[in-house]
Amino acid sequence: MKIKIIMPVFNDWEALKLLISRTDELYKSKGYHISYLAVDDCSSIPYDPADFKEYDLRVLHLISNQGHQRAIAIGLSYFADNRDADIVIVMDSDGEDQPEHIEELLAKAAVSPGKIIFAQRKKRTESFTFRFFYRIYKMLFKLLTGNIITFGNYSLIPAHQVKKLANVSELWNNYPGAILRSRLPYDSVPLDRGLRLAGKSKMNFSALVLHGMSAVSVFLDVTAVRIVMFAGSMIISSILGVFVVLYFKYGLGQATPGWATSVISGLFIVFIQGFFIALFILFMVLSSRRYTSFIPYFGYKKFVDFVE
Repeated sequence: MKIKIIMPVFNDWEALKLLISRTDELYKSKGYHISYLAVDDCSSIPYDPADFKEYDLRVLHLISNQGHQRAIAIGLSYFADNRDADIVIVMDSDGEDQPEHIEELLAKAAVSPGKIIFAQRKKRTESFTFRFFYRIYKMLFKLLTGNIITFGNYSLIPAHQVKKLANVSELWNNYPGAILRSRLPYDSVPLDRGLRLAGKSKMNFSALVLHGMSAVSVFLDVTAVRIVMFAGSMIISSILGVFVVLYFKYGLGQATPGWATSVISGLFIVFIQGFFIALFILFMVLSSRRYTSFIPYFGYKKFVDFVE
C-alpha cells in the first residue's frame, strides 16, 4: 500500500525531520511505502535538502504565506494532479499528530471503505486557557452552524476522494469544515493528541479566533439564517414588549410615572438593533453571491513557487 503524508510547514523543519524519521522507523518494516509532501508556507527559515536526503520527501514551496489551512488545500490539489498513492494522510508537521496513530486510522478505513477518517481528539496537551477557549469555540460553532466539530486536520483520505475534495470551494478556508460541507462520507476514531517534537507552537489566542472564524465562514449561509432568526426574535420581542407596557399603563393603570417611557425607549433600541443586524446580514449574503467561488483545484498553481 502506498501512503502519501501531506503536511503544512512553517519554519518547523527540525520537528518535521524528527516526525518523518519516527514515521519511517514505525512503518518501513511493515510493508507500507510512505512518501511525504511538505507544503512550505513561505518559511523564513530556509529548507535544507541535505537534512532530508534519505527520505522520500517532496517540498512544495509557496510564493507567499497562506496559512496552514490553505497550505493543506494546495497540497491536496497538487496531489490530485499528481496522484501517486492509494491513501493520503493529512497531519501537522510538529509531531502533535502522532505517527503511531496512522495504523489506527488505516484500521478504521479498512472497516469503513471510501470514507474520510478523522482523528477525534480525546485528550489535548495545550494550556488550560487554550483548552477553555477551544471548548467555547466548539459550543459557538454548534450554535451558529448546527454542526458538531470534534476533530482537526489529522485525517486519512482515500486517494479517489482527494480530487472531489479539492473541487470544494470551502476547502480554501477550512479543511475540516469543508469536509462537513462537502457531504463526502466520513467517520472518526478517538485518539489522543501528542506533544510537539521541537520548537514552539505558533497557535495563540488570535490564531485560534481566526481559525474559528474560518471554520464558521464555511457555513456562512446557515450562520446568516440563524443570526437573522435571532435578530427577528429581537424585533418581535421588542414589539410584544411595547404592547405589554401599554397594557400595564393604560389597561391596568399600574405603571409609575416615567416608567413606561423608559421601558419603551429601551425596547425601541432593541428593535433598531435587531432590524439593522438583519439588514446587514441580508446585504452581506446577497453581496457574497455576486462573486465566483475560488476552487482550490483550479487555482492552486498560482500560489506555488517551485517544487523540489
